[in-house]
Amino acid sequence: MTDRKLNYKKLAPEPFAAQTALEHAINTTSGFEPTLLEFVRLRVSQLNGCHYCIALHTHELQKHHETADRISQLAGWRDTDIYTQRERAALAWAEAITNIQDGHALDAVFDQVREHFSDAELVNLTWAIASINAWNRMAIAFQAEYKPEKMRADEAAKVK
Repeated sequence: MTDRKLNYKKLAPEPFAAQTALEHAINTTSGFEPTLLEFVRLRVSQLNGCHYCIALHTHELQKHHETADRISQLAGWRDTDIYTQRERAALAWAEAITNIQDGHALDAVFDQVREHFSDAELVNLTWAIASINAWNRMAIAFQAEYKPEKMRADEAAKVK
C-alpha cells in the first residue's frame, strides 16, 4: 500500500492557514449555533466518507452535549423528527451542495433553506459547507487519522 500520509499542514502552511482562517470566520461571525454547524459538518463528512472528520465532528457534538440519539440518527435525518426545521433545511442544503453531481442544488432545496435562513446566513452556511468539503478532501487524499489524545495534548500545550 502506498504511504499517502503527507503532513499537509507543514507542507503547505499558507493554504492551511487560509483554510483555518475561513473556519475561524465561519465560527465567529456567522452567528450560527455551534451544534448546527457541527451537524452540517458531520453530515457532509458522512456523505464524503471522511473518517477523520466524522470522528472529529462527532466528538465536537459530544462536547456541546448533543444527545447520542441526535448524533447517531443523523444519516437518516429525513426519517425522524428529532431535528428542528432549521436544522433539516441546513442538512438538505448541505447534501445538495455536497452532491452537486446529482442536480446542482435544486431550486426546491434552495427555496426550503431560504425559509429558515436570511440571505447572509445562507451565504455563510454555504461557505461552511464548502469549507468542510475542502477539509474532507484533504483528509481523504492524505489519509489523515483522528487522534483525539494527541489533539488534546496539542491544545493543552497552547494554553501553557
